Amino acid sequence: MIYPDEIRPTLLLVDDEPTNLHVLRHILQQDYRLIYARDGEKALHLCQQEQPNLILMDVMMPGMSGYEVCRQLKRHPATANIPVIFITAMTDTRDEAEGFQAGAVDYMTKPVSPAIVRARVRTHLSLVKMDELIQTRLEIIQRLSRAAEYKDNETGLHVIRMSHYAHVLAKAIGYSPSAAENLMHAAPMHDVGKIGIPDAILQKPGKLDGAEWEIMRTHTTIGAEIIGEHSSPLLKTAHTVALYHHEKWNGTGYPHGLKAENIPMEARIIAIADVFDALTSVRPYKPAWPLDKTLALLNSESGQHFDPELVKAFTQELPAILNIKDRWAEPEPYRICQAT
Repeated sequence: MIYPDEIRPTLLLVDDEPTNLHVLRHILQQDYRLIYARDGEKALHLCQQEQPNLILMDVMMPGMSGYEVCRQLKRHPATANIPVIFITAMTDTRDEAEGFQAGAVDYMTKPVSPAIVRARVRTHLSLVKMDELIQTRLEIIQRLSRAAEYKDNETGLHVIRMSHYAHVLAKAIGYSPSAAENLMHAAPMHDVGKIGIPDAILQKPGKLDGAEWEIMRTHTTIGAEIIGEHSSPLLKTAHTVALYHHEKWNGTGYPHGLKAENIPMEARIIAIADVFDALTSVRPYKPAWPLDKTLALLNSESGQHFDPELVKAFTQELPAILNIKDRWAEPEPYRICQAT
């Protein structure tokens, strides 16, 4: 892989033997910016100062071993995510296992093969780029969700609570940990389409008339258009929940009047999480509902607004739900202000 000079990844090479550093320099210098250390202390200093993209490090060095350097790197947030590859003459499987336990991502033995070194470096740099891309997508989603909050009467804590409710419910019905986390991160985008709703409608203190309500309903399609269609699982889920979270089990919802299992499961989960939090929270137009009244409504709407199996699962997970509600409760001044 050829990089322009100004964006070449930086590799830190750590070895107390100059000959070994020379071998690695010869293999890698064409494609990467290289910096060097001949002991553990110097390696730790360069990591803090230079923030290399990847480290190739010997194990047996005077003073601090490569294992200890790796452990120290993993203990500090600023360096914990820098991948470490050990290159060593130690070939015992127990040595290799200790390297991975210390936090390394790979382990190569000397003498090294130039082709293998280049391939392993490319692979681990690609994984770093993928992690960065995922994190960037997540941050964009969070920023867009925050922008929607400025247009609405809801707070960021509402988004946090309902996202965690969705996470609990998804796990309860059998989602894998990664799929449930994906839904939790996508959930804040459910109302992003409100960015496109006029303030006069969105912040109207009284009941909306028929024409205003028709405009309000378009926030689902606006949100889906803002997010767009993507292959990324995170953005695909965000698109789904934005478009379908107001569909109802009995087919009377919007924008498409989908019914029962034709409604995507992610949207059915968000519907319950969103309504539960809206009912149990103070809004400018209402006080917070007590828990028993809220649960009574969920049960009365089971098979009407909500998927009956999800209502049952949500009720069974109530201790976890209430823990989330308490953990991210609105500050007292906000509750008083909103209630008056």
